Amino acid sequence: MSEHLMRAALNAAERGWHVFPLRPGTKRPALHGETACPRTGPCTGGHRKWEDRATTDPDRIRAAWERAPFNVGIATGPSGLLVVDLDVPKDKSSTDAPCGAATFKALCERTGQAVPRSRTVRTASGGQHLYFTTPAAARLHNTAGTLAPLVDTRAWGGYVVAAGSLVDGTRYEVQGPALLRPLPDWLKHALVPPHPVNWPAVAAAGGGVHRPYVDAALAQETAAVAAAPEGRRNATLLRAARALGRFVASGDLTRDEVEMPLQRAGESAGLSATECRTTLRSALDWSITRNQTRTGVAA
Repeated sequence: MSEHLMRAALNAAERGWHVFPLRPGTKRPALHGETACPRTGPCTGGHRKWEDRATTDPDRIRAAWERAPFNVGIATGPSGLLVVDLDVPKDKSSTDAPCGAATFKALCERTGQAVPRSRTVRTASGGQHLYFTTPAAARLHNTAGTLAPLVDTRAWGGYVVAAGSLVDGTRYEVQGPALLRPLPDWLKHALVPPHPVNWPAVAAAGGGVHRPYVDAALAQETAAVAAAPEGRRNATLLRAARALGRFVASGDLTRDEVEMPLQRAGESAGLSATECRTTLRSALDWSITRNQTRTGVAA
């Protein structure tokens, strides 16, 4: 097993992709967090996160994977990659809920684009990772549900589990012969928000229209949660929910419009689904009540 996983790490590094170890059988980094940093070795000058410590050095990779059957994480930003994560519904009882592949296809159809073909990896949950190269000047970051429901992206600040890794007894595997291709321009533009003064009004779920600054605030807070570092994730989620709760109290956003993207952003940052739900519930309840009282809005 260790030899197989070491080979997966070396294969990724040979492509120029920066890798780091994940805990055996999981998707969680095997490196220490900031709060447990010994300030020795690579961290002598200060804590270095997994993105900074990811490597293409075959000697370092062999030394790490000789210690344990680590899964393989690919730091997407340093590797010049953007990976589109097409997830599957977490609620197994809902058989009619569309998966990420379906909502992404619908997005492509709405924009008049063919579904892009590139290197594809089947995930342990049955979803898909679509790999694309990105130009060095395009410093894209993670998104959670920005493109479509159950469609996330991993770039700077994010990572993906490499093919060959084993999670919950299922191996991540490359699907089909598709070559690694550049990120399509239309997809890059969809991931880079326009300047706020040029943002069009967006129809709200309830039939109203969001003011541009409301959408800007929602996008900014969601991005902050998705990129939150270890040790600050829950606090960042709490602050974002409290900040956006005022728009729920004023009627500019529905509760679902706030909860859904923040839930996915929190999970993508590494929080558990339960922890996200608990934090969001309490933070939004607090913020909505407080802001309704301030403005005289009836509860």
